[in-house]
Amino acid sequence: MPPTSSPSPRTTSPTSGRLAPVSADPAPLFVYGSLRFPEVLHVLIDRDPTRVPASALGWRVVTLPERVYPAVIPDPHTAAPGHLLTDLTPAEWDTLDAFEADIYTLDRLTLTDGGHGWAYTCTDTPELAHQAAWSPDVFAREHLTAYVERCAAWRKRYEQAR
Repeated sequence: MPPTSSPSPRTTSPTSGRLAPVSADPAPLFVYGSLRFPEVLHVLIDRDPTRVPASALGWRVVTLPERVYPAVIPDPHTAAPGHLLTDLTPAEWDTLDAFEADIYTLDRLTLTDGGHGWAYTCTDTPELAHQAAWSPDVFAREHLTAYVERCAAWRKRYEQAR
C-alpha cells in the first residue's frame, strides 16, 4: 500500500499554521520520535498529554544525519510506531509547530486502525530513504538527558520572543 498523506491543509506559518487544520480536521498529533518522551513534552508544553499507542501506515522512522532525533518518511512496506496525542490545546499546537518548524512539514497520515493523525514529516528528502531505523531505546539511553536540556533552552528563547 502506498504512503497515505491527504491533501488536507498544511501549515502556513511556523507558529500558527495549525489553527486552520484544527478547524478543518481535529485529528490528534501522531508522534514517533523525541515527542514520544514525556520528559520532552513536559519541558515544551508543561505536561504529558493523553496518549494512545498508534502506527502510521506507509511510513518509516529513520535517523537524521548528524542529529539525535528522527524523521518519518514514506515507505509503502512498513508502519511507523508511535503514539497519538489526543488532547493538545491550540497554544500547545503553536508551541510544537514552532519547535518542529526547521525541517518538518505537517501532514495528515492514515493510521493502521483506519483513523488519522497529524505528523511532522519529511516527505521531500529522497536521500533519507537509505537511512537506518531510529531507535527510541538508544535515544533514551544516550541522548535524552542532554536533549531535554536543549529543549528547555529552546522553550526559554521561544517564550522570551513571544
